[in-house]
Amino acid sequence: MTTEELLHLLPYEDPFLFVDGIDNISESRVTGHYTFKQDAFFYEGHFKDNPITPGVILTECMAQIGLVCLGIYLLADELNKTKQPQIALTASQMDFYLPVLPGEKVTVVSEKEVFRFNKLKCNVKMLNKKEELVAKGLISGMLKV
Repeated sequence: MTTEELLHLLPYEDPFLFVDGIDNISESRVTGHYTFKQDAFFYEGHFKDNPITPGVILTECMAQIGLVCLGIYLLADELNKTKQPQIALTASQMDFYLPVLPGEKVTVVSEKEVFRFNKLKCNVKMLNKKEELVAKGLISGMLKV
């Protein structure tokens, strides 16, 4: 499966797509990136006169790249290349260290901890352009083909 095919199978679209590209992917890990749009809807009011990307959006970005993209890759042989899989986030535990500002590019690195019965659990981290740790945690979900 090419990265273009993988990205086509993501069940998201703008304004809720937080994957610009996949840098590398294997059976055990994925690295991808996203640049937060200056005018994204969630900056209005978060926070007054000091827009910062909400933690729930950072978590979603890490889930889309680190869990969903890797899950689609792992299920490539079972997937119909034109039908998007159904996905459910089942758990997440995140720690946040640095803010992400409008227009900032982040990189997500995810390493598979376990994949069994279409349930995927990964250790994920998000880095800023200076390669500083923005957030890290554990995330899991179920994928249905």
